[in-house]
Amino acid sequence: MNRKQFLKSMALLPLIGSSMNLKDLNKMTATMSNTEKMPVLFLGHGSPMNAIDENEFVASFRRLGNELVRPNAILCISAHWETNGTYVTAMQNPPTIHDFGGFPQELFEVQYPAPGSPQLAKQTKAIITKTNVGLDDKWGLDHGAWSVIKHLYPNADIPVIQMSIDYTQPAKYHYELAKELNSLRTQGVLIVGSGNMVHNLRMVSWKRLNEVYAYDWTIEANEKMKNFIVNEDHKSLIDFKSQGKAFELAIPTPEHYMPLIYTLALKTKNEEITIFNDKPVGGSLTMTSVKIG
Repeated sequence: MNRKQFLKSMALLPLIGSSMNLKDLNKMTATMSNTEKMPVLFLGHGSPMNAIDENEFVASFRRLGNELVRPNAILCISAHWETNGTYVTAMQNPPTIHDFGGFPQELFEVQYPAPGSPQLAKQTKAIITKTNVGLDDKWGLDHGAWSVIKHLYPNADIPVIQMSIDYTQPAKYHYELAKELNSLRTQGVLIVGSGNMVHNLRMVSWKRLNEVYAYDWTIEANEKMKNFIVNEDHKSLIDFKSQGKAFELAIPTPEHYMPLIYTLALKTKNEEITIFNDKPVGGSLTMTSVKIG
């Protein structure tokens, strides 16, 4: 899309709102220039302690951050921001949210002061036609976002916005919505889904949370998911409720699984799929992560 086409489409989009002025519009269109196509990531974030622990998973995140082309901004879909409707954070300085309990004080003291990007938030709102996207000024960066992004970019010097997961909608809806984000990839935006492919906290062996350990059904579900991913069988992954008992145990609630759906929806033809951090912990969690592109 060139600048002229974008301006024309913007004129037809009432969802931007009448409060946008010419200065705001120019800021948005300035970001539309083409860049190298960014990859898309799904990162298994696991325990919040991964934010401060040293282990093979966070070491892998650091390596990935060093290998990637430096993005202009990051858009993160985290399992930990569920809303009725779809929202994007639109504040200039998003707070670091410690949305957990029962962990050491050291973890609550972690701050990830990355700037936000009101311009990217408005642009994201503009390109989505499937629903009206709200601009949020209250949320910030939850641990699903900062606990992994801090390892990719420890200097917190890349703007980050979050997009919420509408808990009222099925996987197919999220898959179709995610496809509308694809143009951001050629504008230097790194899109990150943060969750866990297998995530059943009710069945976690807390004594073995730091061990590579899995129940049989965890292995079965994880292997089946990976097979669908590498064979690009997105239909089966969208229809996860029809995949049997192992999937039922692996996805008792969908919020940690949905970020994977967002990531896969953004895959385009002939893009390479890389699976990494492919290990289970605590019996009923997997750290399996995916890089596309």
